[in-house]
Amino acid sequence: MLAIRTRRDNDLTLRDTLWRRHPGDDWAAFDALPPAVRQRLSQHAYDGWAVNALLLWRQLRQKYASSTRAERRLLRYLDECEALERDAFSTDYQRRHGLPFPHLAARASTLRG
Repeated sequence: MLAIRTRRDNDLTLRDTLWRRHPGDDWAAFDALPPAVRQRLSQHAYDGWAVNALLLWRQLRQKYASSTRAERRLLRYLDECEALERDAFSTDYQRRHGLPFPHLAARASTLRG
């Protein structure tokens, strides 16, 4: 008999092995972020996990004592995370299928709004 994997969402990637998702209200967290971060999350290639972003935003604001510096750092961090995910997906795809990750093989860019 086939085992069917059930989840609360449709994310069937290996992201759960890469990151820890913090619980919380994703929409409230998204609304609490600065506009530039909200825009970047909405254009992220994968679900940017707004609760995680908000927790990091608060930590960075406290660390840098500047909303502007914290925002720039968070935007860079989101870019870094997206690149790490893309590399991990590519490695996993290559392992499972013996072929290069189609998106990278085509040298396609991530579509942004």
